[in-house]
Amino acid sequence: MGDRSERASVKHRRRTTIAGDAAGAQAKRGGAAETLSGQVKEKEHRHETPANKHKHHSDAGDDGFSCHKLQESLLSSNSGYSNYRGILNWCVVMLVLSNARLVLENLIKYGILVDPIQIISLFLKDPYSWPALCLIIVSNVFIMAALYIERKLSVGTISEGTGTFLHCTNLAALLFVPAGTVLSLSSMTPVGGVVALSVFTILFLKLYSYRDVNKWCREIRHAKARTLSRSHSCPSVHKANGTAGYTHVTFPGNLTHRDIYYFIFAPTLCYELNFPRSPRIRKRFLLRRLLEMLFLMQLMIGLIQQWMVPTIQNSMKPFQEMDFSRIVERLLKLAVPNHFIWLIFFYWYFHSSMNFIAELMQFGDREFYRDWWNSETIPYFWSNWNIPVHKWCLRHFYKPMLVKGVNKFAAQLAVFFLSAFFHEYLVSVPLKMFRLWAFLGMMAQIPLAYFVGRFLRGNYGNAAVWMSLIIGQPVAVLMYVHDYYVLHYGSASEGVTA
Repeated sequence: MGDRSERASVKHRRRTTIAGDAAGAQAKRGGAAETLSGQVKEKEHRHETPANKHKHHSDAGDDGFSCHKLQESLLSSNSGYSNYRGILNWCVVMLVLSNARLVLENLIKYGILVDPIQIISLFLKDPYSWPALCLIIVSNVFIMAALYIERKLSVGTISEGTGTFLHCTNLAALLFVPAGTVLSLSSMTPVGGVVALSVFTILFLKLYSYRDVNKWCREIRHAKARTLSRSHSCPSVHKANGTAGYTHVTFPGNLTHRDIYYFIFAPTLCYELNFPRSPRIRKRFLLRRLLEMLFLMQLMIGLIQQWMVPTIQNSMKPFQEMDFSRIVERLLKLAVPNHFIWLIFFYWYFHSSMNFIAELMQFGDREFYRDWWNSETIPYFWSNWNIPVHKWCLRHFYKPMLVKGVNKFAAQLAVFFLSAFFHEYLVSVPLKMFRLWAFLGMMAQIPLAYFVGRFLRGNYGNAAVWMSLIIGQPVAVLMYVHDYYVLHYGSASEGVTA
């Protein structure tokens, strides 16, 4: 029995060993098969075709191969896309190429017309008689008159009523004396007259502000004196706006020659006792602005002589014959150089020149313009393209009218009327003829502003503002030039090339 059970145990162990060996061999064969399968799959993955991919994605579900999503086209306003640099560069290239063709056509047709000597003759006819320059020098009389009137008022030598009368007389003389001089002198050229009258207009606005601010200071001083039973006027301070020490000035210490002349030359129309001052003069900045001024001035003169003058001359005959199709064609042809020169003038005057003066005088407030090119309404343009004038109108004209009880619409009309008057004053008087085209053009801004604000929005409003700038100015230019030719040469077609 024992031997039989022992043999059965050995037999069982042998079967187990044989089965284990068979299982191990099968496992080895399975591992090799899996390794071979993995290698094959890897090779298939490397050489997978789009059809196979599509098959695998289909197995994964529809989201695995989706290539669409909810989105707007780039040129749609709802896309949020704003990088149009390439399109802007394309526009610049097209503008350069188109204007290069016009320049070449102009040179072939007219030759070189740029003549610096002719520009000098526009300012003076007699080299020993400079009426415009003499008129500008005489303006110092009105500056001194304003200063001494304020000094008398500050110490109570004259009454407020007398001071107001003297100031009004001085301001009226600022407008009428140079106008009468320009109209009476035959040696005064139109360009010289424009320069002289522009200086006197700026001086009128500055001295008006000077008178208002000093009046407000006197009222505040008297109010404090009545309240506290003592005078709060500061003793005279000798260092005012124009000094290097930047001493804080209080009324009546501001009534000095240095202070008023700093204000006269500063690039602002609104007077303050203490202007913001920059810490130092940046020489590189100053040099860049000076080079811009010189280059852009020469560029404007060249464009006027070479491009604009021939176009204007060729526009006279259609006006004389009232050929409306040709008039429109000449108007559109004139619009391009006129607008181009106007844009150059804006940069030359409001950026280069005024920054040059401000840097030289360490005048801190450099906000001479805002983003008028984004204007979607007419009032926004007029409020942002010339900030010194806008601040003056708001501070010394618009708000005082509101304080006196005038409604906003009437006050806005009055501001446009004042602007229209000075536009006409600066054109009609130097040309020695009164046609009111500039005045009517400014007053036409009122219904245009209503129309644009009422019916146009966004980009359409901005396009309307640009159209008024591009088309409106050439119309006024052609009207004045036509009338000037007729008045001085008898016929608009005389001396005009075909």
